[in-house]
Amino acid sequence: MDQDKEFLGKEPIGKLLLKLALPTVAAQLINMLYNIVDRIYIGHIPEIGADALTGVGVCMPLIMMVSAFAALVGFGGSPRASIAMGKDNDLAEKILGNCFTTQILISFVLTAVLLIWNRDLLMAFGASENTISYGTRYMNIYSVGTIFVQLTLGMNAFITAQGFAKTGMLSVLIGAVSNIVL
Repeated sequence: MDQDKEFLGKEPIGKLLLKLALPTVAAQLINMLYNIVDRIYIGHIPEIGADALTGVGVCMPLIMMVSAFAALVGFGGSPRASIAMGKDNDLAEKILGNCFTTQILISFVLTAVLLIWNRDLLMAFGASENTISYGTRYMNIYSVGTIFVQLTLGMNAFITAQGFAKTGMLSVLIGAVSNIVL
């Protein structure tokens, strides 16, 4: 396993940037595919498609907040764990464990907040009486999956920070395809 990580210290920065950044960007694009496919199907619903699509669209700020909390822990903890791996593997494992636990706690809090106050939050972000029912139904479904979004996006940063960007991209691809199929 150590030789798998040796390339991080030996490869030129430009080559490392391409090797690690391209799969990470692809993973983010794949993750957004879930929302795009939802919108395609919703927009084609006869008679209510336009209102339903607007209701789902107003959910985007809340969805971005969920992603931001995942990034907060993942992008903050993964470099710290990477630095610790060079000095003390036990410390790196503690950091990873703490970040994992934090992601789970944040996901429970976000799920509760989104389930309890999603109507108020959506109205604050511009939903109308015509679209609020569609937005709240969509957010209720999305809220239940918050833990999976948190763990996928947040912990993926740790996979990428260890130099396994392609593995991280594949995990996001599998998650996105699973969401679309289900």
